[in-house]
Amino acid sequence: MIIDTHAHLYDSSFSEDFEKMLQRAAEKRVKKIFLPNVDCSTSAALVHLCKSYPGLFYGMMGLHPCSVNENYRQELDTLFALFETETFYAVGEIGLDLYWDKTTLPMQKAAFEYQLHKSLELDLPVAIHCRDAFDEIFEIIEKPVFQGVRGIFHCFTGNAEQAKKLIDLGYHLGIGGVCTFKNGGLDVSLKDIPLEKLVLETDSPYLAPVPYRGKRNEPSYLHEISQRLADIKETTLDNVVRTTTQNALTLFGIS
Repeated sequence: MIIDTHAHLYDSSFSEDFEKMLQRAAEKRVKKIFLPNVDCSTSAALVHLCKSYPGLFYGMMGLHPCSVNENYRQELDTLFALFETETFYAVGEIGLDLYWDKTTLPMQKAAFEYQLHKSLELDLPVAIHCRDAFDEIFEIIEKPVFQGVRGIFHCFTGNAEQAKKLIDLGYHLGIGGVCTFKNGGLDVSLKDIPLEKLVLETDSPYLAPVPYRGKRNEPSYLHEISQRLADIKETTLDNVVRTTTQNALTLFGIS
């Protein structure tokens, strides 16, 4: 069994071939898929998928940094009210993104810290998004109050020093299509990171691995990601699949 720990399968790009996409995933042994939320516009579709495919889809709930604006407090209240009626396995996708809009950084930081606090209250892992914001994220997650937070640093693309720092803080690294890119740099960053600290993800429909780069991503492409990770770690494909699957099950508290 292979687990995709991060896929936006409620995205409209899957509307025309959804069942066929799931069949392709099943043929590649992808048996569990975790769905991160974006904002209030995606939460209902995410919940619907999880209820429609129990045992396959597992939901997270949170507010993506790119969706943080002046109404973020109201949106957070709406999203976290869902925890009272629905089952979620993580708080996510949360974090900081300075690629698209630096002007919202103060609000992004406030929303990020709020959701980290919620993860501790709920005793759930987090899925952290980081784009052009490593220093700012470390400034927050290294605070003593957040030392008990656990989770996945989603779509890790940092250097070896950043990887080690995250591992030392107790996080797992989410490895996706970037590990297959010729100049992705993860062959160096992950060299000394134990396999027990890694999980697999696609971030579908984004960041498709080679040889599908530039096309819509989907969970069946975890095969290419896991094979490349096996090459990087100089181990077998079976070892990568077995270890990362157990890592994900343990982290999300699924038997």
